[in-house]
Amino acid sequence: MTITLYPTLLLYGFRKHATYVWAGLAGAFTNSVFGVLRAYVLIALWQARPGLGGYDVADAVTFCFLTQAMIGPMQLFGGGLGLPERIRSGDIALDLVRPAPLQAWTLAEDLGRAGYLLLVRSIPPTLLGALLFGIVTPDGPGRWALFGLSMLLGVVVSFAWRYLVALSVCWLVDERGVQTVSLVLTLFFSGMTLPLTIFPGWLGELARALPWAAMVQVPADVFLGKGGDLGFQALWAVALLGLGALGTRLIRHKVAIQGG
Repeated sequence: MTITLYPTLLLYGFRKHATYVWAGLAGAFTNSVFGVLRAYVLIALWQARPGLGGYDVADAVTFCFLTQAMIGPMQLFGGGLGLPERIRSGDIALDLVRPAPLQAWTLAEDLGRAGYLLLVRSIPPTLLGALLFGIVTPDGPGRWALFGLSMLLGVVVSFAWRYLVALSVCWLVDERGVQTVSLVLTLFFSGMTLPLTIFPGWLGELARALPWAAMVQVPADVFLGKGGDLGFQALWAVALLGLGALGTRLIRHKVAIQGG
């Protein structure tokens, strides 16, 4: 049963989000439009500061559309799990007695969500960037494979972080404050706003050492052929999943269920 359970959950997550096809297409359109606007800003910046952060203009434009493409799969604006609502309703009690660990169950569904959004929300802005500006692409199947693995690790790190934010509802009752802080940290330290390579001194070193860099900066570096440490991503994935497993164990012993 376990062998087929997780592929089934992954497919379920894919099909559940495929139900909202127009929302996905609207997201792709929005990502594309903002990608074009960001591209012109970055072009102006890199023309004024050639070689900034080790990127040329083509790298900067490619980075722009890559990050726009990662918004959906990485769920960079947070949420996407549905756990807070289930905690508030009391349904989490049923989740905890399912025939699979809550964290693994939720991860499988989230991978399905990421796969769907990769197809619907990531490909259109990338193709538009290539059509309008031209972008840098990996120079061989080996780097494409590394990029795919890096994307997968990035999604796992993103999930593990969002899972911890969702679990905070068990103790804080309302997760909106935590989600707001998480959103700011994710957008700033992931590389979504600007490449972390241009951050100066200790700030740049700190940003590149934090887990959010594993969601955007590292996959982008792999795509651009500028390094990218998959071991760094794997380390943060293991660490955050471990914390999530600990948090799941704790809520079995101390949970205040609202209305349940």
